Amino acid sequence: MKFVCDTATLSAACQNVQRAVSAKTSIPAIEGIFIKALGSELVLTGYDLELGITTSVPARVAENGGIILGARVLCDILRKLPADTLSVESDERQMAVIRCGDMEYSLIGISPDEYPELPTVNGGFPIVLQQEILREMIRQTIFSVAVNENKVVHTGIKFEIEPGEIKLIAVDGFRLAVRKEAVDYSGDPISFIVPAKTLSEVVKLFSGEEDATVSIGVGKRHIVFEIGSFTVVSRLLDGEFLNYRSAIPNLVSTTVRVQTQRLIDSIERTSLIITDKIKSPLRCVFDEGMIRISSTTSLGSANDKIPAEITGSSVEIGFNNRFLLEALRVCDTDEVYLQLNGSVAPILIVPPQGDSFLFLILPVRLKAE
Repeated sequence: MKFVCDTATLSAACQNVQRAVSAKTSIPAIEGIFIKALGSELVLTGYDLELGITTSVPARVAENGGIILGARVLCDILRKLPADTLSVESDERQMAVIRCGDMEYSLIGISPDEYPELPTVNGGFPIVLQQEILREMIRQTIFSVAVNENKVVHTGIKFEIEPGEIKLIAVDGFRLAVRKEAVDYSGDPISFIVPAKTLSEVVKLFSGEEDATVSIGVGKRHIVFEIGSFTVVSRLLDGEFLNYRSAIPNLVSTTVRVQTQRLIDSIERTSLIITDKIKSPLRCVFDEGMIRISSTTSLGSANDKIPAEITGSSVEIGFNNRFLLEALRVCDTDEVYLQLNGSVAPILIVPPQGDSFLFLILPVRLKAE
């Protein structure tokens, strides 16, 4: 293998592909980046057997071929190279020589024959979304994904796609996030669960351009995202996802309309005496045009109140302050509706108009004062 290419372009591509490289494994090949020189381009691949990222960059290829080089050391070298262009040459003993300016490295590589084959995704109706829409949908659900693996299926986000609509759902046993958006899709209804780690990496590859799109292809066990010059392949999670529709209460006895940022600010102020070591629920009282928020810990107490438009019966209820804040911070509306049904039923956070998002949080039992 022998090629010359732009240093910065190759470095940027390798940094992105490295995200899918396995850090600790008994298979040395998947700790590396597979570089394949073919025609007038390089194809770069990182794959940890669950998530794979491939991309291509232009190059002047003098001799086709391939090699696997350790991802960490390769990326570190590329970041520090002194000149705009570099050359790479490897022989049949898998020794790669990287030259750039006056700098020269010799790296021991691994044969491409040892690299696992990435899964392919065939069939299905492709789904095309604007990158910024999918970014927001992921941002507004990923905070509710389970972090422990008691039920692995809940460490992912469920996609439900039907003609004209896409819905993302995340749940961790204490809260639920649902985000809905219109989509140009006319295939059969499908649902699948994508690991949260995959979606975090997908979002990092988005260009930030206003009209940029992402194409999604879904197979039985894997999903593929086409993002510009990058292709991301990931396994899907298998298992029985929570029947979230039955978890959403139908009865509402109290409705509260409040400014989103004003409520966030009040919760943040009242939460200053709550720490990871000193935990205590927020006490929220909804009554007579006011939300009164208080907390009491071994550090002391905090009390605040803000105006709100309250309809229905008064409610006193407790919440985990972090769960409440994380939901409110991803609301993209100036105001929100809080829907309650007594002190032991979950709270719903919904937009003033439409049904683009729904956040559900279970209450925390309050000790009698």
